[in-house]
Amino acid sequence: MLISTKGRYALRVMIDLAEDRSGGFVPLKVISERQGISEKYLESIVNTLVKSGLLSGLRGKGGGYRLTRPPEEYTVWSILTLTEESLAPVACLTDGADVCARAAECRTLALWQGLDQVIHDYLSRVTLADLTRRDPGGRGAD
Repeated sequence: MLISTKGRYALRVMIDLAEDRSGGFVPLKVISERQGISEKYLESIVNTLVKSGLLSGLRGKGGGYRLTRPPEEYTVWSILTLTEESLAPVACLTDGADVCARAAECRTLALWQGLDQVIHDYLSRVTLADLTRRDPGGRGAD
């Protein structure tokens, strides 16, 4: 499993908005400058996040983006599954994959299924609120 730039940037946008204490909408230009990511690239990412209901957007003067819920209610899993084709460690576990002809005698299938479950469980436990707390345990904003 390799998380794409789009997935990593989506997390950075969400963390940026979670850390913003203004209570209002944050212009895309401001997010772009704070995160060092091109505005053009961010447009497609925030569109995905708005369509999924994770962000709300407002056009015009005073417009921008903001979270639709408190940071504690967003998991890393919910964000990454929007941007990534799959988070499965092997192709045979991706959604819609054909059942492998060797599945019945596959010596590693249970290993990959277990790893898939660990990834899901871990990313489902980590919230945006966790990522805004820069602790030495590795849960920093980057």
